[in-house]
Amino acid sequence: MRPETAPTGYSRLQIALHWIVVALIAQQYLFKDAMSAAWDRVTEGLEVGFDPLVLAHVAGGALVLTLAVWRLALRARRGVPPAVESGTGQALLARLTHVGLYALMILMPVSGALAWFGGVEAAAQGHNVMKIVLLALIVLHVVGALYHQFILRDGTLARMRRAQD
Repeated sequence: MRPETAPTGYSRLQIALHWIVVALIAQQYLFKDAMSAAWDRVTEGLEVGFDPLVLAHVAGGALVLTLAVWRLALRARRGVPPAVESGTGQALLARLTHVGLYALMILMPVSGALAWFGGVEAAAQGHNVMKIVLLALIVLHVVGALYHQFILRDGTLARMRRAQD
């Protein structure tokens, strides 16, 4: 989307999808122990019984993937507000953080599915590495939002709370 046609804020749908994905990713970390225990049983050749927490993790990953693709489609169709003016280093860091977050919201469910449904050990190992990288990017994203809110006071965080439909 060209800058002169970029929206001044995020839509209600964009904001809702953002916060739904936040909640889904949080539940992924909450239910990871059940999934890890089930994976250990699988790799030991043992049978895995039904566990609602494992189902929640698998379904949550599928939802994160689906919503991430939807969010990217909305970004392409509607656009996003321009970044708040900041130094070149900050702008680059923000851009790389967002690209990394979107990439991981797609790659992690894919690697998890390949591991769980396909038994691909390398995918499971990649999934475990990516969960650490995702957590680091989430922390960076939150710290950046709080920095904009409380240090720069530039209204960046408000754009993800109030829609500009």
